[in-house]
Amino acid sequence: MRNFCLSILLATGLITQTGIAQDAQHDYPIQPVPFTKVHFHDAFWAPKIEVNAKVSIPYTLQKCRETGRIDNFLKAAGKMPVGKITEYPFDDTDVYKLIEGASYSLQTKPDPELEKTLDTLISIIADAQEPDGYLYTFRTMKPDTLHPWISPKRWEKDPDLSHELYNSGHLFEAAVAHYLATGKRNFLDIALKNADLLLRDFGPGKAAYFPGHQVVEMGLARLYRVTGKKEYLDLAKFFLDIRGNGNIKGSEYSQSHKMVTDQHEAVGHAVRAAYMYTGMADVAALTGNKEYINAIQDIWKDVMEHKLYLTGGIGATGHGEAFGAAYQLPNMSAYAETCASIANVYWNSRMFLMNGDAQYVDVLERILYNGLLSGVSLSGDRFFYPNPLASMGQHQRSAWFGCACCISNMTRFMPSVPGYVYAKKENDLYVNLYVASTSDIELPAGKLQLEQVTEYPWKGQVGLLIKQAPSKSFTVRLRIPGWARQEAVPGSLYAFLDTQRKPIRILLNGKAIEYKMEKGYAVINRSWKKGDKLELELPLEIEKVIANQQVKDNINRFALQRGPIVYCIEGPDNKDNAVNNIVVDRSAGIQANYEPDLLNGVMVLTAKGSSTKRQVNTSTLLRSEQTVKAIPYYSWNNRGAGEMQVWIPYAESAAMPMPAPTIASKSTVSSSQKNPRMLKGMNDQYEPSSSQDRNSIYLHWWPKENTTEWVQYDFDQPQTVQSSKFYWFDDGPFGGCRIPAGYQLLYEKEGNWVPVEVEQQDAITKDAYNSIRFKPVKTKGLRLEVKLPEKHSAGIHEWIVN
Repeated sequence: MRNFCLSILLATGLITQTGIAQDAQHDYPIQPVPFTKVHFHDAFWAPKIEVNAKVSIPYTLQKCRETGRIDNFLKAAGKMPVGKITEYPFDDTDVYKLIEGASYSLQTKPDPELEKTLDTLISIIADAQEPDGYLYTFRTMKPDTLHPWISPKRWEKDPDLSHELYNSGHLFEAAVAHYLATGKRNFLDIALKNADLLLRDFGPGKAAYFPGHQVVEMGLARLYRVTGKKEYLDLAKFFLDIRGNGNIKGSEYSQSHKMVTDQHEAVGHAVRAAYMYTGMADVAALTGNKEYINAIQDIWKDVMEHKLYLTGGIGATGHGEAFGAAYQLPNMSAYAETCASIANVYWNSRMFLMNGDAQYVDVLERILYNGLLSGVSLSGDRFFYPNPLASMGQHQRSAWFGCACCISNMTRFMPSVPGYVYAKKENDLYVNLYVASTSDIELPAGKLQLEQVTEYPWKGQVGLLIKQAPSKSFTVRLRIPGWARQEAVPGSLYAFLDTQRKPIRILLNGKAIEYKMEKGYAVINRSWKKGDKLELELPLEIEKVIANQQVKDNINRFALQRGPIVYCIEGPDNKDNAVNNIVVDRSAGIQANYEPDLLNGVMVLTAKGSSTKRQVNTSTLLRSEQTVKAIPYYSWNNRGAGEMQVWIPYAESAAMPMPAPTIASKSTVSSSQKNPRMLKGMNDQYEPSSSQDRNSIYLHWWPKENTTEWVQYDFDQPQTVQSSKFYWFDDGPFGGCRIPAGYQLLYEKEGNWVPVEVEQQDAITKDAYNSIRFKPVKTKGLRLEVKLPEKHSAGIHEWIVN
């Protein structure tokens, strides 16, 4: 049923479904070795891919059923009453991505029951498709009221928020994956019918709407590779070229503010951007378009120099899920969406296939082991949407999101990881990632069977054993990771404190050999024979990483990295479950030790450090020495919410001393806002830098407007109080919160809430504490009643009681 040789050729676009040769003049000069040809048996990735297959995929299927995502298709087919529908018009794509991930899983591990389930889902999707190929359940089901993101006219609001073309893009990607996995055309035919509708509706002289959320460009390029139908590739290019042409109002948010060839900086929504850059790379490779290549190379350099998190994450701000300005890389409020990390892998993979430079794989590896992997729990059923680099306990992986794009994206991505290990160009074999595995690789020189023996990423020794060799010579290109050459990342955004390069030895059959370096690869050409063993010894040193001084959030701090793994310090491993008050000297020695029973087995780092606490009625800090323990960043938040830091202060001024107990901090907090994590922000004694500061926990009542809300302190014992201070949360002009229209402070008296007698009260302002002084009262608690503005909500950073 599965003809993998045909599948590989189809995937590269070298033949059509009918076997007719295609013009192969243009494509990526380097081609990946398909993940179906690389079989992991390591202790790091193989268990995670297994968890994805056994837990994440069935769990996501269950949630798609429970949340009505599958029902949407039944409603569109007229098989269920419309009733209540799901929240977002792109919810269809969660089903598509689920099928894509399950299809990848089938290619590595046949599962008749799963395949049967997919056939059922595909049948449901087919019934929801309109006769002309249109497939968009939120319109087809004919709800009483269209979702506000949807226009009565097809496609009209796609440049804004309708996501009709976004849905098509994920449909195309999933359909190709299913076809290559099973050989069945049932899902592919649905996709082709939809793609042919796009050909009829879009193009010069037809509808000229650019996709508001990019991905259809990648999907069309993939359909072109499978079918050889050039019109699909032409349409992908059309969707790129009409962006920013002035005919439809565009914006930086959707990268439509300029023609794509005139864009040279990463701006706007990070997922949309990286999908677009990937689509540009695909179209450039398949058409030879040099202008696209020049643009995305400039954008890539902008990200490397100014906008990349150490974890490989992109997207600094939750406002617009977007790139920030140059060097704007906050830690606690970092967005670094999981989907953006996946898109960043796609983009860097394409850049490598185009250029053959190891720097792109260096970034890809950083994303894989850190910013991407952190998006899913070790159990496979809890997820992060943003991936912050610091926390005060307000972050927690969730079982599901209303916008579940990151969850379904992880399920489709994980089975494909083996496809990033090897690539080839004629008789050059690129060894990009180091994972214990076996592989079967076809080169022009002949068939090659390889076994990779390693305990990477925990150990730096890698062995490549030739199990079967071609009769002719070929070249092995071993990637020497940038971190092994004392290069933290390409560019000047991050650097290692220790810049002294360590020797990197390569042995052939036990003897050290000389080699030359080209674009980050050690190049070894020879006539290989069965039994040859190539060994690479990478120096897995513990590195202290510093950020460019223009990254204000990381001044007087360093991060820890060992090999590709970025580390963090987390509450459960450290004194008082606290880490924000820790300081470790720049010159401190760091030790590494593998703990097999911690977090499914991790290498931990330890160092001598200190911590500070504030004391009552004095500004003198209480200091104590302690052992500081760090774990891999990807593994944090698997033991509950708590404090976490990637960037560790080496100067006391950068640390946050543990607060002294106060009336407020010892109080029990309650509110009309029931979110328990928000309530922690009221009395954590964090000093906000402004009303917009998102680096801490804060309470807000969004999306409520024009109501009276409350927050309450119940004291641990009766207290005499006479003043309070409030620091309001206000994320204007773009967010939904503003300073309150008014407030009233009440105290508990004999079971009733009585207004205090105000003696002095500041005007309500933002970016500063607002004080109220009142006639002293002895009470068991205070209640703050907040009047929300007429057309906005409001919030509070901190509430101090004296």
